[in-house]
Amino acid sequence: MAQLLSPLPGTFYRASAPDKPPFKADGDAVAVGDVIGLIEVMKSFHEVRADVAGTSIRFVAENEEPVMAGAVLAEVG
Repeated sequence: MAQLLSPLPGTFYRASAPDKPPFKADGDAVAVGDVIGLIEVMKSFHEVRADVAGTSIRFVAENEEPVMAGAVLAEVG
């Protein structure tokens, strides 16, 4: 199981806007380069991209959860 980590501290968002579907849902397949969420730092949004591929993703971090750099956002299997 590979872990996808937060590249920087901030707030983790699983979708681009509250009224939009999440980039990925638990159980979705993931390819290298897929956007899995956003980290917001002082009103600036940074895409979080998968650096591994897998058949199933499981999110560890909740939507709108504050995270630290290096925190596990999701696991890919």
